[in-house]
Amino acid sequence: MVNQGWSPLGRIALVLAIWGGIPSQGLQAETVKEVRKKMGSRFEITVVHNDEAAAQKAIEAGFQEIERIENLISSWREDSETNRIQRLAGQQPVVVSEELFELIRRSLKVSRLTDGAFDITFATVGNLWDFKAAEPKLPAQSKIDQALKAVGYRNVVLDETSRTVFLRHPETRIGFGAIGKGYAANRTVKLLKELGARGGVVNAGGDLLVFGRREDGQVWRVGIADPVDRDSTFAYLKVTDLAVVTSGDYESFFVFDGKTYSHILDPRTGFPVEEVRGVTVLCPDAELADALATSVSVLGINEGLELVDQLTGVEALLVDRAGNLHSSRNLTTLLEQEGREKETTDR
Repeated sequence: MVNQGWSPLGRIALVLAIWGGIPSQGLQAETVKEVRKKMGSRFEITVVHNDEAAAQKAIEAGFQEIERIENLISSWREDSETNRIQRLAGQQPVVVSEELFELIRRSLKVSRLTDGAFDITFATVGNLWDFKAAEPKLPAQSKIDQALKAVGYRNVVLDETSRTVFLRHPETRIGFGAIGKGYAANRTVKLLKELGARGGVVNAGGDLLVFGRREDGQVWRVGIADPVDRDSTFAYLKVTDLAVVTSGDYESFFVFDGKTYSHILDPRTGFPVEEVRGVTVLCPDAELADALATSVSVLGINEGLELVDQLTGVEALLVDRAGNLHSSRNLTTLLEQEGREKETTDR
């Protein structure tokens, strides 16, 4: 459906926040929170535990797990498995750990599901774009065309028997920027549960995964900021055991000759997406939600929502270039709207 009556905007963000509850005197629980920089992003771990010291240990173990995963999937660490795969691209298959092999296998599955809108080989052309440059420039079309020859998930060959990964093209590069944080959130929550956490939140640079209950025994309340007025919240989600992942051009972009270029690239063209400005995906699996947020951004409003509506347990909220909201079929049943009224029509 399309939510109408939203004013056109410049830069739009779907900002997510977690609301806690007032501690209940009848419940013996402690809420502990810590923030660190990991994977180039701000990671925040919140744990509800019966014991404060145990909560601190669980959080420390969680950050160690995130660092371990970062080392596993890093493409710049000389000693990482990912880097070795790339160094031997076009030469020979590389034996990898079962963990990395399965992550790549799942990534390729999403690539097939989205017809290449999600692709871990996007880094091959993504390396041509610098969204942090003081004076950004557009890559030459000739360089993009050359890089696209090495882009494509079909260039990644897996052999389950020998557990090897082979990149067909010598220039193909892989990167987990569109799925790695979600995977890290999944692994961290699993570990926190094993260490006795009753509930908590892993905020992986804006990719949220909530589980269990708050200190007061209630489910978590996630607020979605009003894209027209970013200082107010237009809707809430009461959720548990759910990932809420947002992707948008407000995260990283540059303006060149009056045009905004998003950091989200279409791996099929080598250029930034234009139709969608923000996507929020709800899914029990943070890894899948992370990948789908990127995929839907690339696919656009109609194709993106058509895909989401076919997936069980997955919902999405999109913001188009004009600032209009578009939601998947069942998302509105999860929202608690408040504030100004909004007209809705079926899409």
